[in-house]
Amino acid sequence: MKDTSTAPADTETLQTVRIWDPLLRLFKWALTISVIAAWGLGHFGPDQMTLHFWFGYAVLGLLAFRLLWGLWGPEHARFSSFAYGPFSILKYVFGMFRRKPSYWPGHNPVGGLFVFILLGALLLQAGSGLFVDPDDYINVGPLAKYVGSETTRAALKFHIQMGWVVLGLVALHVAAIAFYSKWKGENLVTPMITGKKTVRKDL
Repeated sequence: MKDTSTAPADTETLQTVRIWDPLLRLFKWALTISVIAAWGLGHFGPDQMTLHFWFGYAVLGLLAFRLLWGLWGPEHARFSSFAYGPFSILKYVFGMFRRKPSYWPGHNPVGGLFVFILLGALLLQAGSGLFVDPDDYINVGPLAKYVGSETTRAALKFHIQMGWVVLGLVALHVAAIAFYSKWKGENLVTPMITGKKTVRKDL
């Protein structure tokens, strides 16, 4: 994929185009709601965590959709459009603190890397929940019966630890949105609602 520049851009070099397709936007907000609900119910919900499980299943279903959409979806939804190499990532990092918008089409190199990390963490988090058995005979994962007790205990411990990792990644994501909004003057939320984003014409 062609590397982009962080050089200044005037209004004659900019255009507002549709970047994010409706299904990707729906996925984004549905995943956000499901992750927050599952995490909150897991920590503050009732002892019988039926809803926690259902939101966990929703996360796994949404991740399955994202995998398919990342392979066969529209251009900017495909993993290939934001799978940047180390050089491109480092080059973007060195310029990302300039106080101006980058007008990057789709995910920039750092954002693209974060997407892969977040999706991987969510897959590990939700996937491990399928094998947990807290010995209360109620909140047992649907696949716990197929593995031994040591595995179910390890899965429960890992599931709890990954919950905090996911929380940290979500906090980092919110901080990045605030950074782009306040420091770089770049709104990342509205494009994920409307699908339209201002980018450079020559990219």
